[in-house]
Amino acid sequence: MNLDEITGRYETVVLEGCDGVGKSTLAERLGTHHGFAVVHSPRTPDHLDLASRYRTILARKGRILFDRCFISELVYGPLHRGRSRITWTQAIDLAESVIERSGVLIHLTAPPAVIHQRLLSRDGEAFGLEEISALVKGYETVFSTLADYTHVLTINTSALALPATG
Repeated sequence: MNLDEITGRYETVVLEGCDGVGKSTLAERLGTHHGFAVVHSPRTPDHLDLASRYRTILARKGRILFDRCFISELVYGPLHRGRSRITWTQAIDLAESVIERSGVLIHLTAPPAVIHQRLLSRDGEAFGLEEISALVKGYETVFSTLADYTHVLTINTSALALPATG
């Protein structure tokens, strides 16, 4: 499936994957050229209810593209804080809400060495390869579990020309 098929078929797109995999670059392109309202989800403060935040966004009208969202919490939360602020029940419910909105979950991935180099080029610094490998594995595990409940499209971005957007 190519990007034109994605943008012609779906009203809601969730781009997920670890830092440096190309989410923001792809989101910018899809937003600019295909009319998606891009919602970038930086780290949400601990006192806010993440599931409610995403349910509110999913209730909006029009085309929505998430540049990271609730799935990242299932990966980064356990690795960086020892726990996720999104439960599996909430994640499955949110994934089903995306699908009900004529949506798709897209897992962007690349080899850890490629991600490491992109982060160095973009930021001048990067997580170590061990941590990047753990993040890549975390996303694979989360998406494998979600694939039991909904369709997941996996795209390896290592061969794509995705210049850093910042």
